[in-house]
Amino acid sequence: MSRVRVGVLASGGGTNLQALIDATQDPAFPAEIVVVLSDRRDAGALVRAERAGIEARWLPRGGGRAAHEAAIVAALRAQAVAWVALAGYMRIVGDGLLDAFPGKVLNIHPSLLPAFPGLHAQRQALEHGVRVAGATVHLVDAGTDTGPILVQGAVPVLPEDDEATLAVRILTVEHRIYPLALRWVTEGRLVGVEGRRAVWRLPEGAAPFVFGA
Repeated sequence: MSRVRVGVLASGGGTNLQALIDATQDPAFPAEIVVVLSDRRDAGALVRAERAGIEARWLPRGGGRAAHEAAIVAALRAQAVAWVALAGYMRIVGDGLLDAFPGKVLNIHPSLLPAFPGLHAQRQALEHGVRVAGATVHLVDAGTDTGPILVQGAVPVLPEDDEATLAVRILTVEHRIYPLALRWVTEGRLVGVEGRRAVWRLPEGAAPFVFGA
């Protein structure tokens, strides 16, 4: 059976990309990563992709946002990508990508959305004194971290936490829920979106929420 072809956009070190690579290296996983694109030549994500034998390409930002997104879409289409996963991609996604892959772009964010969208989510959580933080995989829309929520994972916020320690704890659930969400959407378990709510057809006993340590 053919596997669903996935492209990943990343700007940084690529730990979430690595979690996806590790999961998709299992031949039984319903998806395979066929290309990793970055807007940064020195992104560690490109190194991780190359080590895994995945096509890795740097696409420079020159020429404006529309031209850059057109280059991204062309590179993804050249690999017949069906789904796109953002993994630490530090650029706002525009209509060019969203129109090319409607309802097929995933992102992961280090908060329990809709709380604390945008940058420095861990800092926002600490400043607000929350006792539980976490991460969210969501579909991408034209807003900032406003798309329909797919899967979430929660971790406790400890009294001694600072931004760095909380970020590390949240990463543990990010690395669990991103492969899980990718598995489910590429298995066709996402029935649709009603209003802002994702409608799943999940295996018995499965739930789109996990607890971390």
